[in-house]
Amino acid sequence: MTMETCATTVRQCLFPLTSEAEIVPNTKPPRNLTPGLCQRLQSEMLDACRDVASRHGLTVEAREATSVDLRWGFELAFRVSIPLPDGTALNPERLRFEAFAEAFGPSADDYGRQFSTGRETFRVIGIDPRRPKYPISAERIPDGQVFQFTAE
Repeated sequence: MTMETCATTVRQCLFPLTSEAEIVPNTKPPRNLTPGLCQRLQSEMLDACRDVASRHGLTVEAREATSVDLRWGFELAFRVSIPLPDGTALNPERLRFEAFAEAFGPSADDYGRQFSTGRETFRVIGIDPRRPKYPISAERIPDGQVFQFTAE
């Protein structure tokens, strides 16, 4: 058995109902990504995830794209959850933030708020009462890297 025949056999086992054209698209990959293409890809992937999740009675939320490097790629995250009675997704980090926020100084409404420190912009994403000196977690907007801050 040649290597090519072996590869074809493996593909047929793994993807029995998928044609070769569907596995390897004829579309030439872009030389670089653009912000617009990244947004379209995220939107299409979110639609596909929502379709799959809805077949199982679940909801899907997209997270911010992170580690964006227009030369190579970016990372996407989706949160899949059991829907609340109103159809929205449960966000345990938000609930935890709302429960502990006032004990550390911020308002419960500060979850998701953006703020700047010098040239960088962050979004509040959580609170950890086990870190009393730096209880607030915030992600840097451009790359999603998480940092800890004081409650001030």
